[in-house]
Amino acid sequence: MKNIFIDVPSQALFLARRRAMSLSGAAVLSAGAVALLGGRDALAAGAKMSAKDLEADVRILNTALGAELEAVAAYQVGAESGLLSKGVLPVAVQFQGHHKEHAQAIAATVQKLGGKPVAAKDKYAFPVEKLKAEADVLRFAAGLERGAISAYLGAVPLFADRALAQVAASILGDEAMHWAVLRQVLGDNPVPSAFMS
Repeated sequence: MKNIFIDVPSQALFLARRRAMSLSGAAVLSAGAVALLGGRDALAAGAKMSAKDLEADVRILNTALGAELEAVAAYQVGAESGLLSKGVLPVAVQFQGHHKEHAQAIAATVQKLGGKPVAAKDKYAFPVEKLKAEADVLRFAAGLERGAISAYLGAVPLFADRALAQVAASILGDEAMHWAVLRQVLGDNPVPSAFMS
């Protein structure tokens, strides 16, 4: 198994590309989405929606929030497993940090929309008994990231508020990058097809 995280130039290039993509992604978010995620309620309130549409969007956001909280817990299991090498552990923790940021932004948006954010479960049913080597932890994480991609792909067209759809698409891109990096480390083709489903 090739470990690309030990190669400092590769990691620096990856982080620089990720920062550039994050900055360019932030520039294309709509004013409503930026307002919701940035805390400017007055600007966000400019987009009027029916109570039914608002309720549906909050339900979708809470589903996404639940998945993000599960990912945070899963990366914690991986980090505490003692199975991740010194080169891989910081990246896993970084990915966990991304999921924490997603969760915080989504929870704040649910509250701004008048909903109650779901809470993390007390316990998740992770297959810890099957995690015996670093590759097992990475495959587990890759599977969760792949599931997140599918969930966000399904959610994006369902949002009544297109600004929220854009934010979900932005998060989807982050999940796809996580999945590709994990596949690369495992020696799998990082981008096995031209389309995600």
